[in-house]
Amino acid sequence: MVVLAIVLSICGLLTSFLVVGIIPSIIAFGLSIFLFVREKSINLARAMAISVVGIILPIIMYLNSFGFGLPTVKDERLGFLTQIIYDNYSNMGLNMDFLLKEDNLLSTVFFEKSNRGPDGDEIYYVSEGATMDSLKEAKENVEKNVAAVSTPEGYGEAASDEGAEGSSKKGILNEVFFDDKEPDSIFESIDSKEDSEKDYGADRIGPSDDDIPSYGGLPMGTMLLGQYFREDDHNCNPILVLQNKTQESYRYECRFIARDEEGEELATSEKTVEVVKPGDQFVFEGRFDKALLEGKLPDMYEFSVTRRSPYEKDMSEYVAVSSKMDSNTAVLTANNVSDKKVKVDAYVLFFDGDELVDCIWMIPQNTGEVCIEPGSAASIKGDAYYRFDRIETYYTAYEAVGE
Repeated sequence: MVVLAIVLSICGLLTSFLVVGIIPSIIAFGLSIFLFVREKSINLARAMAISVVGIILPIIMYLNSFGFGLPTVKDERLGFLTQIIYDNYSNMGLNMDFLLKEDNLLSTVFFEKSNRGPDGDEIYYVSEGATMDSLKEAKENVEKNVAAVSTPEGYGEAASDEGAEGSSKKGILNEVFFDDKEPDSIFESIDSKEDSEKDYGADRIGPSDDDIPSYGGLPMGTMLLGQYFREDDHNCNPILVLQNKTQESYRYECRFIARDEEGEELATSEKTVEVVKPGDQFVFEGRFDKALLEGKLPDMYEFSVTRRSPYEKDMSEYVAVSSKMDSNTAVLTANNVSDKKVKVDAYVLFFDGDELVDCIWMIPQNTGEVCIEPGSAASIKGDAYYRFDRIETYYTAYEAVGE
């Protein structure tokens, strides 16, 4: 029995580096105490010490990942245990991205991947405008499109063909999940422009951005209204326009992943929208610096949208936001009629015809802080990278606590 206690405590310690070792460690600790009461020996004391370490280590790993709160889903590709492993060993500088890949040994054999968001909401997947049964299927659909492209000219043709196919399916997306009328245009339709210029300014036409293939997961009740891709001399950014179709207010989080033609990760970009009330529309913009990509443009984008209960108080009903065009500039004004300081996060999308040419994040303020004083208004303006003929504005407003 002494040997059993020692062996069990050692096994528990070794497997505790994968979190699951806490179970055999607890058993070994209980057995060691039981035997130590009957027969005091140095070997049993060692078994107790080893098993205590095997219990403490997984607890520390949990705290490093989730803190003192309940566990939340940070990425739907990771389960509870794999999330802890990913967080802890990534913080140590190890590359744990293999856990994010579909059908990896650790996820499929030992741990079940999650298909739910932080509030327990079910995730559904989309690829090129069509709904998919899994993230794997969505990714495979995009990879087929990327693999079919051999030249930049061919890429434009492939994107156009696929866009037509996606257009025929997007009605299904609305019918199945939302039973809602199809918007006029869900996905950006881009045609090549022979008179595109490399420079920028009010008299310059934005470059024709090929419709980069993308796929990802969204919480049920979150509707994908628009999907764009913009590029300039310094950045290449995917943009999502979403709507909260539920009856609850949520804080939304999005993780964009830029991938090459083999599906390997090039870079990531994470964004948060603090609070979105029922029915409101909002924007996520992934930002990828070309310098960090070493001049290599992504072949596809993956996005993962999750939601949770908001930390901030929604103040949108107390704020009136308007925007107007002035030459090559957009001017946005926010009027705070409440008795509290309010922060407004606004995205202005600039279009030349049907093509998105720029997206600017604007935060109007009239104090030394990024907020608007009670009973006052603030304006901000932004210059588009290329010429435009219309704008769309999306904003959220919430109480500026601590500002």
